Amino acid sequence: MSKADKEREEKLKALKLTVEKLDKTYGKGTVMKLGDKPQVNVEAISTGSLGLDIALGTGGLPRGRVVEIYGPESSGKTTLAIHAIAECQKQGGIAAFIDAEHAFDKTYAENLGVDTANLLISQPDHGEQALEIAENLIRSGAIDIIVIDSVAALVPRSEIEGEMGDSKMGLQARLMSQAMRKLTATIGRTGCCCVFINQLREKIGVMFGNPETTTGGNALKFYASVRLDIRRSGAAIKDREGNVVGNPTKVKVVKNKLAPPFRIALFDIMFGTGISKTGEILDIGVNLDVVGKSGSWFSYEGTKIAQGRESAKQFLLDNPEVMAEIENKIKAHFNPDLVAEEVAVEQE
Repeated sequence: MSKADKEREEKLKALKLTVEKLDKTYGKGTVMKLGDKPQVNVEAISTGSLGLDIALGTGGLPRGRVVEIYGPESSGKTTLAIHAIAECQKQGGIAAFIDAEHAFDKTYAENLGVDTANLLISQPDHGEQALEIAENLIRSGAIDIIVIDSVAALVPRSEIEGEMGDSKMGLQARLMSQAMRKLTATIGRTGCCCVFINQLREKIGVMFGNPETTTGGNALKFYASVRLDIRRSGAAIKDREGNVVGNPTKVKVVKNKLAPPFRIALFDIMFGTGISKTGEILDIGVNLDVVGKSGSWFSYEGTKIAQGRESAKQFLLDNPEVMAEIENKIKAHFNPDLVAEEVAVEQE
């Protein structure tokens, strides 16, 4: 045996002893070779939007990670988060909602499919209390998804106790920075999906580039595995009488540590009912030639189904088996494993 081989063998022995000592002190699996443990695909919770699930690349919001949803006022941030809660509950998961804005609408949540009787909700008095509650719920290991609405409303205790007009520079940023340091490891260990909803502000004096920024400092930007920018994308949707019934919405995946970022999802958010699943399936189906479109007529498998987009959406609502068939073809095109998993679940 050469001198180099002997040195290598001694190093490996020393490393083995060190790893054994660390396992004894901190628990088995504290340090391991990446090849020792098979790579497990990150589990995800559907967002309630087929297009966004596809754009995210993982089939939804990842478990065990921090997610940030931000955008202008009334763009659909809370709606998207509530849809994710509803999808999580459909899979048998437990959801929690930290309502720092004190604006949670129970009736609207029920319309979106949330089982409000089993939804854990807290309306904290200040930011420290909100994050302390979130930490304890996540640490329990029983929560599958927790939504904090919103970062801008996480007001530090000292600001609430102070006088109106007092200057409190950087307090919220420090609070969020500390929260991220404390929460990230626990979130990863318990497999909880932690969703922060955030608001937009504008930087003063920005001449070039985008003046928009999110509240609460930069910590959340670094710690978030997924960041979603949600905005209205066009003129309001109107019914035949000319009443506004919804908004076309665009979501851009600004940051994604689990799949390629910068993908875009387009869907309609209808007032009172949330994301229009039928409209989304119809639009994606047309793009993939699963659904035929000639002029204003829509057809499926050579048969005309409706004239006009709204009529086609109504046809899919009235024929759920056709809608499910089109949805499965779309999923099979983007992710065949997703359809196989759903079939296996149904068979069980």
